[in-house]
Amino acid sequence: MPIKNEVMLIAYADSMGKNLKDLKYILNKYFKNAIGGVHILPFYPSSADRGFAPLTYSEIDKKFGSWEDLENLNEDFYLMYDFMINHISRQSKFYKNFKKNKDVSPYADFFIRYKDFWPGGEPAQKDIDLIYKRKPRAPYVEVKFEDGTSEKIWCTFDEEQLDLNLNSKVVRDFISDSLIYLAEKGASLIRLDAFAYAIKKIGTSCFFIEPDVWELLGFTKSILEPYGVEILPEIHEHYSIQLKLAEKGYWVYDFALPMLMLYSLYSGSGKRLVNWLKTCPRKQFTVLDTHDGIGVVDVKDLLTEEEIELTKDYLYSRGSNVKKIYSSTAYDNLDIYQVNCTYYSALGNNDDGYLTARAIQFFTPGIPQVYYVGLLVGENDIELLEKTKVGRNINRHYYTLKEIEENFTRPVQQRLINLMKFRNLYPAFDGEYKIHNTLNDEIIKISWKKNLYETILTANLKEYKFSIDYFDPEIGGYKQLIGV
Repeated sequence: MPIKNEVMLIAYADSMGKNLKDLKYILNKYFKNAIGGVHILPFYPSSADRGFAPLTYSEIDKKFGSWEDLENLNEDFYLMYDFMINHISRQSKFYKNFKKNKDVSPYADFFIRYKDFWPGGEPAQKDIDLIYKRKPRAPYVEVKFEDGTSEKIWCTFDEEQLDLNLNSKVVRDFISDSLIYLAEKGASLIRLDAFAYAIKKIGTSCFFIEPDVWELLGFTKSILEPYGVEILPEIHEHYSIQLKLAEKGYWVYDFALPMLMLYSLYSGSGKRLVNWLKTCPRKQFTVLDTHDGIGVVDVKDLLTEEEIELTKDYLYSRGSNVKKIYSSTAYDNLDIYQVNCTYYSALGNNDDGYLTARAIQFFTPGIPQVYYVGLLVGENDIELLEKTKVGRNINRHYYTLKEIEENFTRPVQQRLINLMKFRNLYPAFDGEYKIHNTLNDEIIKISWKKNLYETILTANLKEYKFSIDYFDPEIGGYKQLIGV
């Protein structure tokens, strides 16, 4: 199914109901015409990180359902799948065979072996200092082979997520086979998770290494292009990386928008946000929330250091049930550049503030993505957070069918659905975009126009109010939606 310029849901296979069957049922019953596509977060058998440590791409975890269930979902929605291009599970057949057979294993070159990568088998301190890493030491785990020997292999993230050797034929063949399989299973897009970490070179940060990253993108694109499947590299870093990707025609994420939006709504000034809206890529997916935290590093130089700190301070003082400790190592947070909180709670569980943020997102260039907790206008899940002591679980509530049914009666839920339906069904969003200059920084004004169709959003950042004017050809004049 081709990509549509309609709102895309981000959801786990078991986050709205228990499985893929429940997800399809819920979307068709409660969110018809509000959702055009679904990014289903990893649904493969996995050993860690809620799906992001896959054992294989050829199976669906049995607790989520079957490929047939996914095909049924694909009848109504275009789909995006994840491919973890940087790593594979420690429980995978590839690692198990390597551990058993070592150098005679067909997967002897599947992983990045320190003895082969570093001169002398170990990095010097200057090499370790250069690496953009997620651990306070060199990134590795130790393999204890069945013959009694041991050695180090590269491991950037959790110890269940072992980095792949992108320079080996066996890994390139694995990537090709896996991507083709997913393309044949209904993917319209494949997200390349942790893409910027995939290339490692001595004497570098081992993060988004040019020109090698362009070769890797070209390689994945060449595999998927015959199937009409697009790729979306997932990279949390300085916004200039997204601009580089966009210049070469790739889909990108607007990871700068969440913090810029919070700053604008906290401060009542749209100056920084407007500057970004004038220059941001057009071929992009916009987000306010995802399964990860709210990114901070993505807005460096779009906000000053003082404005970034002010935004974080506002979040902790004005947000609901959010504390700094939830984004620390005490709650297993690997990334200090993200804040763990639902977007609704970041705005103090304020309905009007939240809907104002969504209205601006839906008028921003690109295809809007809405995370399932955001779709259900969810508050921080402190119970799950404390039960698991995992910071990101504050924004990963498991919704039952009953909860969703009850949630559907909330006025804020209905207003959001109406807003999403307007974004999906009104034709102007395929046309010409304009961000208007206003005399007051509190006001943001954005318009879209295609042929007779024109719609204008006017949002007041200080008062948390917005209106949408749109031309209705049936009456030959304009109508207005206020707060939806």
